[in-house]
Amino acid sequence: MSDRELHCDACQDVLPFEAPPCVDGHGADCPELVCTGCGAAVLIATVAVRPPRLGQRRRNSRPVQRRAA
Repeated sequence: MSDRELHCDACQDVLPFEAPPCVDGHGADCPELVCTGCGAAVLIATVAVRPPRLGQRRRNSRPVQRRAA
């Protein structure tokens, strides 16, 4: 188990959070953390998203209809 100090919204204080035993195989990098004071759970998720390039439509998007003024 690893622990970090984070602000707990339920306790209104900075307390150690620890990662419970992870059944998903994340080990020490498990995104689930539990407050050691009250047991409140938080999920730490980091997601890297690449923004679309200009002029490139997203998949499954409808084309923009334009009208003359």
